[in-house]
This record gives sequence, C-alpha cells and structure tokens, in this order.
Amino acid sequence: MNKINCGLIVSDFDGTLLSTRQTISDNVKNAINEYVAAGGIFAVCTGRMLASILPRVRSLGLKGLVAAYQGTVIADIESGRLIRNGGFSVKEGEEICRALEDRGEAINVYADDVMYTTLPGDDKMLRAYEEVTGIEGVRIGCPMSEYVTLNKLCCQKIVSVVPPEKKRPLYDYLSGVFGGRFEVTYSAAVLVELSPKGDDKGEALKFIAKHYGIPIEKTVAIGDNLNDLPMIEAAGTGIAVENAVEDLKECADDVCPSCNDDGVAYVIKKYGLA
Repeated sequence: MNKINCGLIVSDFDGTLLSTRQTISDNVKNAINEYVAAGGIFAVCTGRMLASILPRVRSLGLKGLVAAYQGTVIADIESGRLIRNGGFSVKEGEEICRALEDRGEAINVYADDVMYTTLPGDDKMLRAYEEVTGIEGVRIGCPMSEYVTLNKLCCQKIVSVVPPEKKRPLYDYLSGVFGGRFEVTYSAAVLVELSPKGDDKGEALKFIAKHYGIPIEKTVAIGDNLNDLPMIEAAGTGIAVENAVEDLKECADDVCPSCNDDGVAYVIKKYGLA
C-alpha cells in the first residue's frame, strides 16, 4: 500500500481541478482515490457557492470538509452541515454595493446560497456563469444596496461581473477603497470579488488542517488565480498550475502541468504520495 508524504492537499476547483472543458479526467480521479486510500485528506476550496460545489465534490466521492465562497463558508460534504459561516454585516454589504453602483458596475450578491444579480437575464456573461455553476440568479430590479438593506442580507461574497479589460482597473479601485478592511481579489476572466477580512482561502486551509490535526508544513495547496494566493502562501507547499496567472506563479513554490494536463494528479504523485 502507498504511504503519504503530506497529510492534506487542498485544491481550487475551476481552472485547477476542473479543466477548461468542464471535466475532471479519470487520471485525476484515480490519483485522488489513491491518495485518500493511503490516508491523505483531499479537500476543495473554491470561490463557488456551497450549493454549486457540493454536487461536484460528492460526485467525486469526497468526504469531510469543503470550503466555499473563498473560504467564508466551510461545510461537511455528506450532510451539508455548516461548520463555519462568515459574511458581511448588512451595513458593510450596503457600503460595498453603493461603491460599485457609483461606478455603474453590475453586482452579484451571494447570501445563504442564493445569488442575487442586477445583470439582465439575457446577459451573456451571466448566462455563461449560470451554466458553469448550475445556479440561476435572482434578478433584482432596484439598486442592490437598497435590496441588501431592506432584506437584511448577510452576504458571504459580493462580486462584479465585468468585461476582461475592466477587471484590473476595478480590482485596483476596490483595493484602494476597501483593501484594508475587506478581502479584494479576482478569479476567472470577468470576476472581481470581495469577501470579509480573514475569510480567505488561506484561513480556510489553516482551519481544515487544524480540524484534521495536520501540521501546516505537511499541507499542499494548488491554485490558478489571485484568489488562491492566500492558501498558496499559507500552505507548507504552494503550487500553481501552468495555466495560472503570473502573479500566482511568482509566489508559488512550484508550477505543475495545467488543469487540462492533469496538474492535480501530478501534484498528488510528486508531493502527496511517498
């Protein structure tokens, strides 16, 4: 029987574990099963909603914990029970939405596994996002800041969906306004995201490691985008897939094959199994 070299491997989902074809190869699945059978813990930490990621990790046969909303929510895979549940206060949510409204940006608000959006139902970016995540947005006809306040929404995450060329300028703007108070990051080509301070993927990795009693130096994290940076830095070994953004590659300890070339399987065999 194989022996493990590290006790915990935490992987991002989209662009890391999941290929750009929206599939996970048998090679990757077999490597995960081999690692888990040897006694390792394999966990997913994603920016997706819990309702979106639970069916995917269950289909892989994973058990234990999964982290959603950048780590703001951590849940038990089998039961769906929340182990950790953070979020913005109503006042903070309103403030963020107003800042985005002042720039004329579209807003997605995620609260208790419902996605509220100001994007029109026929918007191409929204429809693509809904198709990938399997979640249908609830269209809001009034300013999102008003809706958050009136309905007292505790938002786990607030996102603006923008054309790729507007992503970095909006990220820079929000970082300047909120960077000291909230987590500001981006993922995919069109998403700029805000989550509560301290509710990032790095803190989620530490939480999961502590939950299983695994020393942080015996952990590995794999990711592809800027929102993965906190867990890449927090892990004993941080790895970027070849298709990752350059900012992440520069901070990673190693670069593995891309999500389309079974990068996660490569990491499991190189770092997970002795």
